[in-house]
Amino acid sequence: MTTITGNLTREPEIRYTKEGQATTQLGVAVTRRWQDRTTAEWQEATSFFDVVCWRDLAENVALSLTKGMRVVVSGRIEQRSWETEDGEHRSKVEIVADEIGPSLRYATAEVHRVERRQGVRESSETEAASS
Repeated sequence: MTTITGNLTREPEIRYTKEGQATTQLGVAVTRRWQDRTTAEWQEATSFFDVVCWRDLAENVALSLTKGMRVVVSGRIEQRSWETEDGEHRSKVEIVADEIGPSLRYATAEVHRVERRQGVRESSETEAASS
C-alpha cells in the first residue's frame, strides 16, 4: 500500500469497459522541496504518477476532481505489460487507487454522500471546492 499527495496534472479521463465497468485515469505530480545544507539554497524535485481507479470510485473522481486540485491517493503499485501492434513490448507502472480525496491542507470540501439502490445513483456526487 502506498499513499501520495500532489496536484492533478490533467483532467480525470473516464472510460467504460465493454462490460460497463467505469475506469478513470489521472496524473498526479508530487513535489518535494528541501534546503541544501551546504549551499543553504532551496532544491525541488517533482515526480509524476499515473493513477487508475475503477467502478464507483472512478465515477466519483471523474465527477468531483479537476486539473490542478491537490489530492491524496492511497492504493497499490502495479506494473502491467502489453505488446503493441508493431510487436514491441511495453510496460507501465501505475497506482491502482483504493481511495482518492481532496487534500484539505489548502482547500475546503463539501461532501455529498452518494446513495445507491440496485446500482442506480440517486443523489449528487462528491464535490471539492477550493477556498
